[in-house]
Amino acid sequence: MAMKALQGRTFGWYLRKAVLAVTLLLLVWLLWIFAHVLAWRWVNPGETSFMEEQLERLQDQNPDAELRHQWVEYDRISPNIKRALVASEDAKFLEHDGFDWEAIQIAWEKNQKKGRIVAGGSTISQQLAKNLFLSSKRTPWRKAEEAVITVMLEALLDKQRIFEIYLNVIEWGDGVFGIEAASRHYYNTSAARLSPGQAAKLASMVPNPRYFDKHRSDRKLLRKTAIILRRMPYADIP
Repeated sequence: MAMKALQGRTFGWYLRKAVLAVTLLLLVWLLWIFAHVLAWRWVNPGETSFMEEQLERLQDQNPDAELRHQWVEYDRISPNIKRALVASEDAKFLEHDGFDWEAIQIAWEKNQKKGRIVAGGSTISQQLAKNLFLSSKRTPWRKAEEAVITVMLEALLDKQRIFEIYLNVIEWGDGVFGIEAASRHYYNTSAARLSPGQAAKLASMVPNPRYFDKHRSDRKLLRKTAIILRRMPYADIP
């Protein structure tokens, strides 16, 4: 009995130590995220988690590969692409606090009906959280991480700053990141000079950019481009 009691106390001691260690690691991670997001009120992000992941993939194939990416200020980006992205990705961007619960519910019902993931309800803020800090790999805890980062983004940055970072870091093709690189890659023009049609097509590529980089005349892509063009005049942007 004494031996069992000793073993029980030893197990309890190790369990408390393990819980404490996990809690400390979580706090360090939260502080690390918080510090980065706070700094981005004034400083532009460098490479994101997604950029690092894709650069590693490209350099596995070609050690000299580089990403195409160039930061451009918010007021030097065409309103056309801003409206196109809001119309395509997050119609309630200016209204919500980082989560569009109605869109999440609709996506859940669609996925349940199909028995697989066919729709997502992620907002621009959630997509940015994922791109900045997380990988493309699906894990059981990724949505929780994404939610925590989204809350921080919405708490520390205004909508225009969130949108400016989003426009500059999201993936738009094989090794292509940000709207300036995308504009030059697809249309040989600057982000400031994008037409409504060009903007609508770029916005329609966002869910699967590497595929559409190689299949620019895909019927689904062209159909979605037409839908976005019709919605653009009604999109509210920062």
